[in-house]
Amino acid sequence: MAQQQAGRRAPGTPGAFSRWMQRTMNARMNRKVRRGRGTFMGMDVLILTTVGRRSGQPRETPLAWFADGTGGWLVIGSGGGSRHPDWYGNLMAHPGRASVELPARGAVPVTPHRLDGADRERAWQRIAAAAPRIAKYQSRSAREYPIVRLTPR
Repeated sequence: MAQQQAGRRAPGTPGAFSRWMQRTMNARMNRKVRRGRGTFMGMDVLILTTVGRRSGQPRETPLAWFADGTGGWLVIGSGGGSRHPDWYGNLMAHPGRASVELPARGAVPVTPHRLDGADRERAWQRIAAAAPRIAKYQSRSAREYPIVRLTPR
């Protein structure tokens, strides 16, 4: 019995097939962005490059982004689960090593800043208006999705 429990994954942790599917879809989206087609389900997409907080290896994640009116990009850590997505933890662990790629453009080094308080609320209103689907997901989640402003360095 103990051995059977040791082989189980924690609740909310994706299985091998789910992880494979996510990697496959991320790679496909990254290719689309690099070829100049950076939209998915009506949202603009960028590629966020971070460094793994445990592995130290580069990680590329396609993310929906929203204009913030300052020349930067707003991204939201929805992740669909009970914990923040891995890209968010990597970004916060190594903020000085992040960059973004926009459709058919090269990498731009960025500085991340997690929004809180009134800044977060203003950004949330902008995101919810642009993508009501995200607001619907947030309303069903027990955690508050982090919003990060990525500013070019």
